[in-house]
Amino acid sequence: MKFGPGTAIAVIMANMIGTGVFTSLGYQLLDIQSPFVLLMLWVVGGIAALCGALSYAELGAALPRSGGEYNFLARIFHPGVGFVSGWISATIGFAAPSALAAITFGSYLSSVFPGLSPTWLACGLIVLLTTAHGSSRRSSALVQQAFTLAKVLLIAAFCGLAAWLVPEPQDIDLWPDKGDAAQLTSGAFAVSLIYVSYAFTGWNAATYLTGELERPQQTLSKVLLAGTAGVTVLYLLLNATFLWVAPMEAMAGKLEIGYIAAQFAFGADGAAIMGTLLALLLISTVSAMVMAGPRVLQVIGEDFSAFKTLARTNKHGVPTAAIYAQSALALGFILSASFESILIFAGFTLGVSTLVTVAGLFVLRFRQPDLERPYRVIGYPLTPLIFLLITGWTLTYIILQRPTEAFWGLCIIAAGALFYAFSRWLSTLPRLR
Repeated sequence: MKFGPGTAIAVIMANMIGTGVFTSLGYQLLDIQSPFVLLMLWVVGGIAALCGALSYAELGAALPRSGGEYNFLARIFHPGVGFVSGWISATIGFAAPSALAAITFGSYLSSVFPGLSPTWLACGLIVLLTTAHGSSRRSSALVQQAFTLAKVLLIAAFCGLAAWLVPEPQDIDLWPDKGDAAQLTSGAFAVSLIYVSYAFTGWNAATYLTGELERPQQTLSKVLLAGTAGVTVLYLLLNATFLWVAPMEAMAGKLEIGYIAAQFAFGADGAAIMGTLLALLLISTVSAMVMAGPRVLQVIGEDFSAFKTLARTNKHGVPTAAIYAQSALALGFILSASFESILIFAGFTLGVSTLVTVAGLFVLRFRQPDLERPYRVIGYPLTPLIFLLITGWTLTYIILQRPTEAFWGLCIIAAGALFYAFSRWLSTLPRLR
């Protein structure tokens, strides 16, 4: 049984809609007070994600195999480059964000039910979803589609009810004001875009399942475009709702934006209900990451003998060893690291990986102009160039204004290179008979 387009779209939307959109506005309000500029952050982030998704669609159609960036970069540049991107995906791209989403799930739920431990709630969620996705594709697909549908419906319901029931809506103007143009090119806008970029992380998730997708060369572009466009609309609607129902000063610098907005819209009792619902939304996010990420580890295991255990599958063809390995790593993050310590450098590290991958589109067209391409990116070369410019601008500002996080991101990349060198050295040793 292959995954259908509906499941792939669900994976994309569930991967993207997670902790970022429910936490980013508080950080952005510290430097930006214009509603127009705040919403433009999400428009620019959506444009970058759409351009990236279209570029990945061509790569996925031309190089159809599960593994995402690992597959693309290994075949375009060098197996070592692919290995490093796979290392990033395994350690940062899925395990860390799934841990962050699980931590947020535990924090929201424990705020409503103080007797519950947020840490053990987070760990329990990881274990439960690992069990579900480690059995068969049928149960995996049903879990993913059900939770993603619930997530979209709950977000839409929150936006509609909050805008309708809020006792005193805020006096906001969504049209540009004097000085807004200068803010759009400012350092504050670029730094705020870091959080937006993290919130949009996951638009490439379907490429990790390419080998298990029905007719990938025909459907991948539509899946990527539909999932990314749908999330962009939801993000704009959700942030406009936050600004409509809650004062900016109440949200500035705060993490639990959804809970604060619910307090102003529904009161204390309504906020408790909303806190529970937001926690449930994150189940879909963690589920999608437990589902997609291990496919990268599986492909690494297939290609490198030092990691061949990761390629092991059960009787249904599900990469159980990789699923358990990623979940164990996520549990390690939950039990040993703080939420804040990984958020910024994760965005930087993932940004480097996607930047190099989209740049690879130009390299592939130059080196293999006759390669069969069932899908060609719309608006080439402008579309990938837009993504490269926006992403490059954001990464530059992280290096300039957040050098510590950038340094640790580069350390993750260097560690991947060392592990690749170790695996190559190990493969040269004589095997024991």
